Amino acid sequence: MNPATTLERQFEKIPTTIYEDAGAASLEIAKNIQQSIKEKQQAGENCVLGLATGSSPTRVYDELVRMHEEEGLSFKNVITFNLDEYYPMEPDKLQSYVRFMNEYLFDHVDIDKSNVHVPDGTVSIEQIGEYCAQYEQMIQDAGGIDIQLLGIGRTGHIGFNEPGSREASRTRLINLDKTTRIAAASDFFGEEFVPRRAITMGVKSIMEARKVILMAWGEGKAVVIQKAIEGPITDQVPATFLQNHADAEIIVDEGAAAELTRIKTPWLVGPCDWTQALTRKAVVWLCGRVDKPILKLTPEHYNENGMSDLIADHGPAYDINIRVFNELQHTITGWPGGKPNADDSQRPERAQPFPKRALIFSPHPDDDVISMGGTLLRLVDQGHEVHVAYQTSGNIAVFDDDALRFADFAKDFKEVFSLQNERIDSLFDEVFEAMESKEPGQSDPRPVQLIKGLIRRGEAKAACRYCGIPDENAHFMDMPFYETGKVRKKPLGEEDIQLTVDLLQKIKPHQIYAAGDLSDPHGTHRVCLNAIFAALDRLKGEAWLDDCYVWLYRGAWQEWDIHQIEMAVPISPVELMRKRRAIFKHQSQKDRPLFPGSDPREFWQRAEDRNQATANAYDDLGLAEYEAIEAFVRHIF
Repeated sequence: MNPATTLERQFEKIPTTIYEDAGAASLEIAKNIQQSIKEKQQAGENCVLGLATGSSPTRVYDELVRMHEEEGLSFKNVITFNLDEYYPMEPDKLQSYVRFMNEYLFDHVDIDKSNVHVPDGTVSIEQIGEYCAQYEQMIQDAGGIDIQLLGIGRTGHIGFNEPGSREASRTRLINLDKTTRIAAASDFFGEEFVPRRAITMGVKSIMEARKVILMAWGEGKAVVIQKAIEGPITDQVPATFLQNHADAEIIVDEGAAAELTRIKTPWLVGPCDWTQALTRKAVVWLCGRVDKPILKLTPEHYNENGMSDLIADHGPAYDINIRVFNELQHTITGWPGGKPNADDSQRPERAQPFPKRALIFSPHPDDDVISMGGTLLRLVDQGHEVHVAYQTSGNIAVFDDDALRFADFAKDFKEVFSLQNERIDSLFDEVFEAMESKEPGQSDPRPVQLIKGLIRRGEAKAACRYCGIPDENAHFMDMPFYETGKVRKKPLGEEDIQLTVDLLQKIKPHQIYAAGDLSDPHGTHRVCLNAIFAALDRLKGEAWLDDCYVWLYRGAWQEWDIHQIEMAVPISPVELMRKRRAIFKHQSQKDRPLFPGSDPREFWQRAEDRNQATANAYDDLGLAEYEAIEAFVRHIF
């Protein structure tokens, strides 16, 4: 937990607590709920909980289930009201919030199911108004909500109270914002299958809860969290209405807190411990603030922007400018594997050994070329032994018609070459029948999952060959946690970690590249990174690991901020085109990927835009001008 002083909170209009990660934060929220349930039990009263769905509260529910199973926490005196439900929606559908709550909480605790209330997505449109009024009355009859849990959408919505929702709004049928529908597309396997409406408790309904806890995890929520906590109250960001609540609290992890003033620009809230890293961050920020390159910053620029104590303690200004300029200059290298026979004292990578064995971990079968394709090409071109480990099959991100097309190809291939294999015919029939009967979001039968996995594998191989990586250096791990056929995955398991340990032991790399792009909305990147960290922890003491650097890349969903970058690899126009062609080998993800997230651009466009933006940012700071730059941060383990 990150405690803050009153001075540090001066820009925050809602009490906010920052935890190191979502796990620690979720445990604390679960403890608050546990305490409320027990206090009510001792008083002989019911505890009324307002519950949320989505990815944010799942760990809270996991903790509550653990408390029930291991600590004897009873839910017999608990009454629950869920915030919302898609409309129309059958309760047994995969995307139903009834099913979500049963799977994550209700089926695992001793709650009386008659005390469970989730908005009914099957009510006829003629009865919606009456039903919503009854839902409000049931909350009142239960005595009102004691604790209301909330997540927050990228538009700032709470529940499904989209931008434009009024503070006086009650439970009602609402049209979903396009951004919300895009964000939900992965759960429905396509935006076109996402319902356009939902039933939601209103802002007024939420505000009447005695206590409100809003939680948010990850860098992807940082911008909207800053607006909710520090911005003006506006119906365009409905979460800002919580600023008027008598007992609202926002609980976030470090990623979601990144845009808060006390985290992003702590020098604006009070005295700072001016470490080297904070100084670099502040100087880069100051350049953007005054629109000047580093070497043109003056003492007045520092003084007029809350940084006078920096030059007082570590100045003069020109010395700070030179120091930060040199630090950033030394991050730039055209030799990501180290330049042989060169002085490496000011370079991010060692000159020796050369060549190196580099192992690139790719969570999905295309993250390697999307996020660091230019660096990958450099490593190959410069003679290093490059391996790529594809951690998951990526099979859920393939359209059904692609699977059918490949099954059809296998059938025709058999006939053209007069092969004798009856299984191919039956496989095509099985795939065709599955496609005909499949409903949106329904998981594929295992043969279809395998075909889709092979499609992604073939594309990854094609990209590797294009980049000059031999087939034997492409490793397909197919980590078991991913193989559910659904967007929801299993927790990281022992087999996942051991697969990673075994591969590391086999290759004994001098360099490891891993995805630090934790804004991946489905969480796969985070799980894959945790597997790598767990494996490295087990391998401590291995001699080869003492001579191994771990570099974290981003690019598919976000990019490192300039002040964070420790290795910046310039990409020429020719190399950028080669990178694009490598990405294009992933044809199933081209034009219209199945899970695009909230960004409408194709992945190759996102990557190029981010790489060029990084290069432009270096240029704006007064450093060398490049076409594009891929960025890395070193992880010390």
